[in-house]
Amino acid sequence: MKDPIVEEVRKYRMKHTRKFRGDLSAICADLRSIQSASGYKVIRLAPRKIEPKKVSSRRIKTIG
Repeated sequence: MKDPIVEEVRKYRMKHTRKFRGDLSAICADLRSIQSASGYKVIRLAPRKIEPKKVSSRRIKTIG
């Protein structure tokens, strides 16, 4: 089942991509200009530190 919201986002994203002929630098520059013109403050959060996963003390059986 297709989600109509996802389909609409994809439609406009593809239209925007065609406008700049797939030039990623131009697409990003345009999106940045739209973002700055919006008047909203852009907040950049520091990346979260990833804690290492604890390794189980049990051994994993291998097949074969």
